[in-house]
Amino acid sequence: MSANGGTKAIIAALLANIGIAVTKFIAFLLTGSSSMLAESIHSVADSGNQGLLLLGGRRAKRAATPQHPFGYGRERYIYAFIVAIVLFSVGGLFALYEAYHKFFDPHGITEHQWVPVTVLVIAIIMESFSFRTAIKESNQTRGKQSWVRFIRRAKAPELPVVLLEDFGALVGLVFALFGVGMTLATGNGRWDAVGSGMIGVLLVAIAIVLAIETKSLLLGEGAESHEVAAIERAVTDGPEVERIIHMKTLYLGPEELMVAAKIGVPACETAEEVARGINAVEARIRAAVPIARVIYLEPDIYSAAADRAGTGSAAHTAVPESDEVAGRPGS
Repeated sequence: MSANGGTKAIIAALLANIGIAVTKFIAFLLTGSSSMLAESIHSVADSGNQGLLLLGGRRAKRAATPQHPFGYGRERYIYAFIVAIVLFSVGGLFALYEAYHKFFDPHGITEHQWVPVTVLVIAIIMESFSFRTAIKESNQTRGKQSWVRFIRRAKAPELPVVLLEDFGALVGLVFALFGVGMTLATGNGRWDAVGSGMIGVLLVAIAIVLAIETKSLLLGEGAESHEVAAIERAVTDGPEVERIIHMKTLYLGPEELMVAAKIGVPACETAEEVARGINAVEARIRAAVPIARVIYLEPDIYSAAADRAGTGSAAHTAVPESDEVAGRPGS
């Protein structure tokens, strides 16, 4: 995901939610509808969430420091996780509380009955434009992945978060329209409570999904299989490396990948030749996977016997312990 694409989707969602929140609050004040209040709080929470995503994106651009030598890229994951907590607590739990309160103290909508329906229809239209923008920006990086896989595997959290928020907002508006419509049709305020409860359950479910996916990113995820394959080809596509002994990858942020590998190099090379070969391999890796910006390559001489023993290099089997202590190469 490009940073510009994510920012565009966030700003579109932010503007839509601010406008929708204002109109919903007005409708709630005029009608006292529980569903309208739940949707108002939902829109306020979404607006705050988009603000958090923008703040996280900005703070993640800070330069690396001695205390944080790998930079602040993961700060985007932290703010996305906070968004999930806010959506769960402010949006979902408040809607469930309001549903409980309204169910045991029901009252119909007796004044300005046309207001909530009109506001909800307008909100659905506005939210649809925001959702359309998020889909359009996501399609630029989604490729042939399904939407479920895109949300689960995306390394940049902003678009999946906005997609789920906008989807939840649209479905929540339909639930609110159902609750308000049934209340107007029957005069029974408990239908309004049902609409609020449905909104609450929906928001809690979305928040849980976001929290699970963002937690995985916070813990640290490796490169995708096609990225690993491209890196492996880049490493071995030349005479400098005989084989990869082992390799690990880690996303330091949505657009920065670390690659660490022990590589088997031909024997009897000089240090200058090894260094020149490593530089060539690093250049090929960055050309194949541009986000691989932090690369650590450890040269070694491969030994099949050592590999079977679990060490993967010749040093631990061919070099006496006294030589290792003396600082001779091999480990």
